[in-house]
Amino acid sequence: MIDAANYDEIVTLKNGMRVKIRSIRPDDKKRLVEAFKNLDPESIYTRFFYHKKMLTDQELKSATELDFENAVALVVTIGKAELEVIIGGGRYAVIDESGPARSAEVAVTVEEDYHRQGIARILMQHLAIIASEKCLSCFVAEVLPENRGMLAVFSRSGLPMKTERGGDAMHVTLSLTEDRP
Repeated sequence: MIDAANYDEIVTLKNGMRVKIRSIRPDDKKRLVEAFKNLDPESIYTRFFYHKKMLTDQELKSATELDFENAVALVVTIGKAELEVIIGGGRYAVIDESGPARSAEVAVTVEEDYHRQGIARILMQHLAIIASEKCLSCFVAEVLPENRGMLAVFSRSGLPMKTERGGDAMHVTLSLTEDRP
């Protein structure tokens, strides 16, 4: 059994850089604020669907204080101890808790200086492993059509993907139970 609340692994990025992927912790609030400040306004918009300048105290609390049963969040970090810096993060939150087909909304964000190094794909793989062990059947996400990067991450995740256009966003479903292509 994976202990999602204490998840901690070292992985190597495409450029050879070694990073830590670990569970988010309550003491990550300041690191998360700094990571948010390092995001381009366009990245913030495509993640939240509106422009915002900062995370509220409530958003920080809900982002860092999780039960790791119905909500799981992983961060990718560089540096150690007090010099540790968050450069990416991914999370899922269960949205359908009853029935045989439990699903969770998934989201991934990577700081622009670290794009194209495989961080989003790595986060998706680790989240999918945890979610599968917790008997989730699929991830869902709402993605702006212009967010081609995130759509590409989902399509290259190795998870069977379905998309539907709905209003201003694309509804993406990634199966955790179907055979992978």
